[in-house]
Amino acid sequence: MLKPPSLFLLLLIITITPLVTCSITLMSPKDLVDQTCQKCANQSKILSYPLCSTSLPVIPVSHSANLQGLALIAMELALENVTSSIETIDKLLDDENVSSIIDNLKDCMELYSDAAWTIVNSIGAFLSGNYEVPINWMSSVMESASTCQQGFGKKGEGSPLTTENYNLFQLCGIAVCIIQMSNPAAKAS
Repeated sequence: MLKPPSLFLLLLIITITPLVTCSITLMSPKDLVDQTCQKCANQSKILSYPLCSTSLPVIPVSHSANLQGLALIAMELALENVTSSIETIDKLLDDENVSSIIDNLKDCMELYSDAAWTIVNSIGAFLSGNYEVPINWMSSVMESASTCQQGFGKKGEGSPLTTENYNLFQLCGIAVCIIQMSNPAAKAS
């Protein structure tokens, strides 16, 4: 299950939400979450409307956030997923029963560790007004989740990280979609 975001990010979202304008107006925040999730699911066959529409509202500030705030929430949820996945991988690495997949787990640990830094840097770039960089970086984290998952298939072993990989892939995809929707440069062209 996804954990709530850090207090720092909540304060940051609350602080910047009034400062950032949103192209979707005159709708309730719940409608904004639902419409945003629906639009993302319609734009991409791989994004899950149910995951989006149930994940974003878990964060209380989502009910008053604009598109930029929702993008930050999606990135924070992806970071929380990475953090808890690293803890799961750590526990699995200590389990003697997983010796046949130890190399896969180590590969995933490296991918998830890199993903954590990538997401943090994506948040920073997004907050500075750079939308293209976080789109690229969050897309690379999606690839990391896929690479981790595919690594287990090579040896015929089932992945103990299927849920974590799926959730990370989805949350990053949702973040990318929302960042693209909120990009002022895309709206101007």
